[in-house]
Amino acid sequence: MALAVVTPATAAHAEPQEGEGAQAPVPACLTYSPGWRYTFVINGCSTAYRVKVLYGDGTDVPCQEVVPRNWFTFPGYGTSGNTVEGVVLCDAAAA
Repeated sequence: MALAVVTPATAAHAEPQEGEGAQAPVPACLTYSPGWRYTFVINGCSTAYRVKVLYGDGTDVPCQEVVPRNWFTFPGYGTSGNTVEGVVLCDAAAA
C-alpha cells in the first residue's frame, strides 16, 4: 500500500450519492482526497468502516475496510476525463 500524508485542508467530505437507495449516509469523519493517480479515503472516526469510491465512468472497485485514524488508497481518476464522485459505505457482506 502506498502511504502519503493528506492534510485536512486537501480532504473533501465524503458524501453519499443520490439514487443509492436506502444506503446509510457516510459519516462526516470519513473524508476523501481525489487525485489523478490515487484517491485517499481517510477515516477520522473511532470505528472502522467498509467503503468504496464511486467514479463518474462507472468503474467498480472492491469495498475496503478503513480502520480508525488511518486511510486506504484507491485508484485515482486518471488522465482520460474520469471523475471521483464520492465515497459510499458498503454492507458487511459486500465485496
